[in-house]
Amino acid sequence: MNQQIHFGMRNYKFLILSTVLFLGCKTISVEEKSLPPITIFMIGDSTMANKKNPDTNPERGWGQLLNQFFNEKVTVKNHAVNGRSTKSFRELNHWQSVHDSLQAGNYVFIQFGHNDGKETDPVRYTNPQTSYRYNLIRYVEETRAKEAIPILFSSIARRRFNEQGVLLDAHGNYTLMARLVAQELNVPFFDMQYLTENMEISYGVEASKKLHLHFAPGENDYFPEGITDNTHLSVLGATEICKLFVEELKKQNSILVNYLK
Repeated sequence: MNQQIHFGMRNYKFLILSTVLFLGCKTISVEEKSLPPITIFMIGDSTMANKKNPDTNPERGWGQLLNQFFNEKVTVKNHAVNGRSTKSFRELNHWQSVHDSLQAGNYVFIQFGHNDGKETDPVRYTNPQTSYRYNLIRYVEETRAKEAIPILFSSIARRRFNEQGVLLDAHGNYTLMARLVAQELNVPFFDMQYLTENMEISYGVEASKKLHLHFAPGENDYFPEGITDNTHLSVLGATEICKLFVEELKKQNSILVNYLK
């Protein structure tokens, strides 16, 4: 009799545990299904942009690979363009098409700086303390006016080691200004320069070449004459930057974490 009671209690506990686990799984499933679909617009320069001929071209912008890290609820629309600054992106009408498409709840990832520092190019150059700062503010305010959500990014680091193996800064005050604008306007900020500097250093002077485009003549069919490019990204480099972004999303406890694969 006691054995029967013991056996019955054991079955009863197992039934309760199974029910709890089942309900828990059902809750998670319902929560995932209830997430609204979102669209992420990306505006920036060549380090973010989609590259042509991906079957043969070894170069990637990190925005080109970002959709691989999100689930089917997310649509990534990468509007970043090679060579653009906060100034030329607007003046060449790239921003207008994005702005016209924005709807409430959309996200806009904003990452400029590489080309804003082109001091010999009046089409692209911006003073970090003045026009660059106000260009960022304008992008943020116009995004919010459409009830969309802006996120600011500092530029990724360039692979710029000196003879002693020290990675040098390549962006001056542009990163500082992006951070200050984010603080002033209460915008989420991702310091990609800091994160990618650490990545470059962790790979080291030689191995970090794999993050970029380093090919000897005849080594790659797309660059038959060879290439040494310490700014733009290989598939590995772009993938690693996406991973850095995902980890930072988690640290910032962003709602976008719910949309990760």
